[in-house]
Amino acid sequence: MSKFRKIFILILILELVLVGVCNYIMLGSLREDAGKQYRVDISRAATEMENGVSPDAIVSKYDSITRVVPFDPAEVFNSDYNVKDVGGTLYRFDYKVRADIRPLVLMNIALAIFVIITFAVLLYISRKIIRPFNKMTNLSVELARGNLSAPVKEEKNKFFGKFLWGINMLRDNLESNKERELALQKDKKTLILSLSHDIKTPLSAIKLYARALDEDLYDTEEKRREAIAGISHNASEIEKYVSDIVTASKEDFLNLEVVISEFYMDEVMKRINVLYSEKFSSQRTAFSIEDHSDAVLSGDSARLEEVLQNILENAIKYGDGREVSISFSDEEDCRLITVTNSGCSLSEDEIPHLFESFYRGSNADKVNGSGLGLYIARSLMRMMNGDIFAKIENGNFAMTVVVKKA
Repeated sequence: MSKFRKIFILILILELVLVGVCNYIMLGSLREDAGKQYRVDISRAATEMENGVSPDAIVSKYDSITRVVPFDPAEVFNSDYNVKDVGGTLYRFDYKVRADIRPLVLMNIALAIFVIITFAVLLYISRKIIRPFNKMTNLSVELARGNLSAPVKEEKNKFFGKFLWGINMLRDNLESNKERELALQKDKKTLILSLSHDIKTPLSAIKLYARALDEDLYDTEEKRREAIAGISHNASEIEKYVSDIVTASKEDFLNLEVVISEFYMDEVMKRINVLYSEKFSSQRTAFSIEDHSDAVLSGDSARLEEVLQNILENAIKYGDGREVSISFSDEEDCRLITVTNSGCSLSEDEIPHLFESFYRGSNADKVNGSGLGLYIARSLMRMMNGDIFAKIENGNFAMTVVVKKA
């Protein structure tokens, strides 16, 4: 039996006990009032008989008096009576206590209504509040256990209907996120296995070069130097793969170091212009940096440059190659740097996931990458008290970096 049901029964029992106590007290009060009434009636009747009123008239007039006769001590009486001296003669007044039960009836009607209302309220609370709440409790336990498959029936009541609908939405989102996380973990493991497999090729080449050098198979100094250069090249390849594996294996990238200081935005933009003007020109991509006023920013200039490079490299990879531009705006105490590239095949639904670790958009099937760049970029910007966000406008893709002013 549920706790509320026990309370429900206890309340009803207490109310019934209250009804019984009230009836007991009321009956006692009515009997006492009735006892007082017959004594008053007999006193009045005796006075009236002294004034000439007959005993029969007295009986007819007073409901509590059943008979008035001269008192005979030898007579055996089975009814309640009282003896009064009327004009020197003793009269026996037989009486019957008759209580007025109308107040008792009215009280019981009121108490019955009170009990019915209490029962109805408790029943309403049980069905409209407790039952949906128990469903929510069970759902929260199931969610904590990781069971995201059982939906909750929507309750159309003003207390929990909308809340249960929200819980259902939360369950759906958690289930979706769980599936996405499993997919990302799978991609992560695939990436690590792929990189590990790629290491075997340069490693085999190094072994071959080393064996050839050990067995003195190269008869000229030039061939030996070529072998040494091959070993160095393949060692660099292995080092790169190992670096990628280490990066992909990290669960949290927030341990990246950021040195907060003040710097001029123009210094960063000049380096970006030098690095990418020629690169975009060689690819026949229109590249422009909007005229702007300089600003003193707070953060790590090297890290900001790294973030902008990441965004520009994505613009090269995923844009249509026609145009890339950098614009500026101010919002409160922040400078906003927006990189816009023409051509975008992403959907609006993918935008919130672009900054998740190991997430790769639908347009990344034919482009190499690990899905870590934008995750690291957002981590760096937030460590500098800034942020980064993306949006799609008129078929163009825009990435905005929010940098705190000094």
